[in-house]
Amino acid sequence: MSRPEKKVFPSALTVRPVMSYRDMGDFIEVPWLIYADDPVWVPPLRLERRFHFSKYNPFLQHGEWQAWVAYQNNIPVGRISAQIDELHRERYGNDTGHFGLLECIDDSEVFHALVLHAESWLAARHTRVITGPFNLSINQECGILVDGYDHPPAVMMPHSARWYPRLLAEQEYYPVKDLLAYWIQVDFEPPRIMQQLIKRHSNRIHIRTIKRKQFSREIEILRDIFNDAWSENWGFVPFTQTEFAELGNSLKYLVPDDYIQIAEVDGYPAAFMAALPNLNEIFAELNGRIFPFGWLKLIQKIRKHAIHTARIPLMGVRKQFHNTSLGVALACMVIDAPRKSGIARGVREVELSWILEDNKSMRGILENIGSKEYKRYRIYGKTL
Repeated sequence: MSRPEKKVFPSALTVRPVMSYRDMGDFIEVPWLIYADDPVWVPPLRLERRFHFSKYNPFLQHGEWQAWVAYQNNIPVGRISAQIDELHRERYGNDTGHFGLLECIDDSEVFHALVLHAESWLAARHTRVITGPFNLSINQECGILVDGYDHPPAVMMPHSARWYPRLLAEQEYYPVKDLLAYWIQVDFEPPRIMQQLIKRHSNRIHIRTIKRKQFSREIEILRDIFNDAWSENWGFVPFTQTEFAELGNSLKYLVPDDYIQIAEVDGYPAAFMAALPNLNEIFAELNGRIFPFGWLKLIQKIRKHAIHTARIPLMGVRKQFHNTSLGVALACMVIDAPRKSGIARGVREVELSWILEDNKSMRGILENIGSKEYKRYRIYGKTL
């Protein structure tokens, strides 16, 4: 007697906009499904994600966004966002828009449904040129990881599933720009040419740490340098005062003073570098939960110098010094200045990210001091 055939029921696929607190919970939880078997993925803090996606995000002062979650048989299996950034449109045209926060199972149908919703929302807002992913802007996490899957992401850097480039290509998205992450041992010996440049210009350059008692004013100095230094880079959108102040507040309680270095030329702030302890070393152990004991573990590890890696997410040299030996000296000095304090705090290795692939001058500096490209992220685009 033959066995009865097993009935196979088609999966019910739906895509729903995020409209409620519960919807946002599903949106936040999707990565736990996607990366369940990925040993290097670092879960974000759920509480921080809730705040980031709330009405308090300063991005909303110049942008709008919408998120969606894809469900198969009522199980969240994918997500996407679409956003309009008015500051971006002011610089690059009123027909630009972005997608972001992309996570999806390896399923072309689900991926297509998500992309279709994002594209339809953007088209309704007169978007013709789409780029991404940006989470939510270029000044936050951005890019799809395309090389370096075997290394865990550093703090405030994304991780991606290996199938995203293929699924994006199926939806006719093309590569636009590559962003690089470099890795270096902090006990490197500065090359002779670097030492000579520093010596040649040291009489004009003064390196100092941030002045904690004037923190708000100092953060404005950093923002002014950054916006000037990056103003001609691909995709640049200026940091607003509110956005940079929020970033500064997150640094204020987690970053030692000497992790932020300011270089002055003849008394004028000309360059800076800000480093972060790689908190992902701790977040990897918390599975997204800061309560009840996550905060305690975080504070203890920072105080005991138990975080052994760091990341340099922000760095800039004023535009007037670009392509000059003085500009190179400024970059070398702000990179070199915090090394001894980092080593004293137990830091052994540092990520420098991200760097535009075509930023040959900065890549040259980093490679001359012994750093190696170890991750590559890609921005994709599409014309509707």
